[in-house]
Parts: sequence; C-alpha cells; structure tokens
Amino acid sequence: MRARRSWRGRWVALARCQLLGLAGFTVMGAGMLVNGALLFLPVGVGFWALPPAARLLRRVSDRYRDRATRWTGRPLSPPDPLPHATSARRSAAAILGDDGFWHDLRWAWLEPWTGGVLAAVPLALTEYGLFGALVQPFVWRRLGDGNWYAFVPVTTTATMVTALLLGLVLAAAGLCLAPAVTTRHARLTQRLLSAPRGTELARRVARLADTRSAALDVHAAELTRIERDLHDGAQARLVSLGLTLDEATRLLDTDPRAARTLLLDVRTASERALQDLRDLVHGIHPSVLADRGLADAVRSLALESHMDVDVVADLPRARLPAPVESAAYFAVSELLTNAAKHAAATRVDVVLAHDGSVLRVSVTDDGHGGADPSAGSGLPGIQRRLTTFDGILALHSPPGGPTTATLEIPCASSSPKTSSSSATV
Repeated sequence: MRARRSWRGRWVALARCQLLGLAGFTVMGAGMLVNGALLFLPVGVGFWALPPAARLLRRVSDRYRDRATRWTGRPLSPPDPLPHATSARRSAAAILGDDGFWHDLRWAWLEPWTGGVLAAVPLALTEYGLFGALVQPFVWRRLGDGNWYAFVPVTTTATMVTALLLGLVLAAAGLCLAPAVTTRHARLTQRLLSAPRGTELARRVARLADTRSAALDVHAAELTRIERDLHDGAQARLVSLGLTLDEATRLLDTDPRAARTLLLDVRTASERALQDLRDLVHGIHPSVLADRGLADAVRSLALESHMDVDVVADLPRARLPAPVESAAYFAVSELLTNAAKHAAATRVDVVLAHDGSVLRVSVTDDGHGGADPSAGSGLPGIQRRLTTFDGILALHSPPGGPTTATLEIPCASSSPKTSSSSATV
C-alpha cells in the first residue's frame, strides 16, 4: 500500500511539473505587460497601463503563493495589498513605491527560468523514457538503420531491447525526480514571494502588540476560571467536609454509629475534593507533560483517544520551554477533539519536529474536511494561544478531506529531556 501511494505521489508530482511548465507562460505574459507599462512611463501611457498590469501580476503571484502553501504545507506570508489612489497617475506612483510590487516583478523575471527549467527536467526524462519503452519497439524496423535512441543505435532486436530498458530507466528517473523538483520549486517560490522584510517587521511589531493585549486577556480569563473552579469545586467540598466533621464530633459521645457514618462521608468528600484539585492542576499543566515532555504527553493523548492516532516525534534531547510545550500540547488535544467530534475521523497522524529554532506540529485526519475556523470549533483559541509565542496555525481542509493543521512556534530547546526523542505509537 505504501509503495502504491509512493508511485501515485510521483505521478501527481509529474502532473504538477506539467502545470508549472504551462503556468510559466502566464507568468511570462503578466511580467511582459508590467515591463511594457514601465517602458512607456516616460511618454505617459505607462501611468494608465501600470495599475491594471500590476494587479494582474498580483493575481498570478497569489495563485503561486496558494499553490506553494498547499504543496509544502507551510504558510507563506503575502505582501500588503497594492496601493490604490483616485487617479491612474497617483496609483502608478504609489505602486512604484511599493516593495511588494517589486517583489512580484523580480519573481516574474525568474519564474520562467526556475519553474520552466526545473519542471522540464523530469518531464523530458519521463516522456522520452516512455517513448523508448512504448513506441520504439514497434517502429524501429520502419525507421531504418539510422535510428538512434539516446546513445543506443537501434538496428537489431538486442539493441531494441536495450533501448526499451533504457527508456524504462529514464521514465523511472523522471518520476523519482519529480517530487524533489516540485518541493524545491515550492520552497524557492516561498522565498521569492514572501512579504518583504520591512513589511514582515512592521507586521511583527503590530502582531506583538496585539499578542500582548491578548495574553493579558487570556491570563485574566484563566485566573477567573481557576477561581471559579476552586470556588465551585474543591472549596465547596472542603467547606462541606468541615461542617460534616463538626457534626461528627458532636455525635461521637451520643451516637457513635451516626458519627462513624459521617466520618465515612468525610472520607468520600475528601477524595472528591482531591480529584477536583487534580483535575484543576491537569487543566493548567498536565503532570505527564511536566515529567516526560511534549512527545510522551502527546502519546498519552493518542492512547486515550478512541481514534487510531499515529505519533511520530523528532525532537531534540533537550527540553523545549515549558510554555511552548504546554501550548503545543493543548493545541494537539483540541485538534484531536475536533477530528473526532466535527470531522468524524477514524485515523489521525501527528508529526512533531524541531529544526533548532522552530517547533512544527502537523495533525492530519481522514475526516470529511471542510473545517471552518469561524464555526466555533476551537481553532481561533488555538491561534490565540500560538500568537502569544509569535506562532502561526495553517489549516488545509478541502471538502471531503483530509484536514491538515500545521503549527509553527519559534523556540529553542532548554533543558535535558527525560524521555526518548522519537518513536511511533
């Protein structure tokens, strides 16, 4: 089954190479329109032509951004919208001063070469290989003695078989190369089409300001929840326990049997109060997370779930910061709950990875898809929790599934870890 999926993925990657090759003509056309508008700026015509040409280029680049996000599973930060003014001349002047426009134009100059040349290699190998394997054996006699396939002169049955085998090798090489080419192109696209550094810094400052306000609100809400849970749970049970003890003390001399019954009730009430306190502490910071680390804590969630949950962890031996582990743990817990409750999933794959500076968590379920963050499924809460650490949540959930949620949290490891760094449940 894995081999079948692997080969199907290679054919999908080859189809993506074909798509990149065809889409390169669209990029080239949009880039030529923008270049033409820039050339005609001195005569005034370019001021009228530049705004629509720039908007066309932005639509094309946005499609590539969406495609790169889908192919890699990593979100791409787009530039700010193109500026717009009341007149064509002012709009053109504002566009010329926009960093995002020049980012798009630079990409349009490079994409026909990067996308076209990269995509052409596996396509050429596969198509030429299929010709040698499927066509050459039937036409070599008709082509005469001058027929060559690559470096093989096809003049006899033996050389025809050699050409057939060579064609199979070339086709397989093209199929094996296609996934690497599409992945490399998507990463290059992300590098070229991400928002300019100045835009990213401005957004980060604004996001940190919002994060600080949100963190204070979350902190206040959490304190209120803890106070409410203590007041309505353990505190109420402890008050009742004290009253029962007073009553049992009064009955010790006059009615020992009733006092014994009350003392048994006190024991039961104390056990319930202790369980309430344990539940409250678990809601703040689970003990398995504090003792064993993120990987084992997520594995415990997998064992408690009624779904078939597969956990693959590739984390450093050093522990990640406790707040980061807590945020990732509760995010995975919420995503597993969503998969079971809203998506009717039966299988979930969880991947934990850390590259030295960023913790990445991917949760993929086989549910019916169509997840909507605005439908009250807990996704906005996950995003707010991650925003505190300047993290992001990327969701890909087409109708019919599967749903993939990718979390990225910037962080570095801190202290030695007590559990294994990688395993599969």
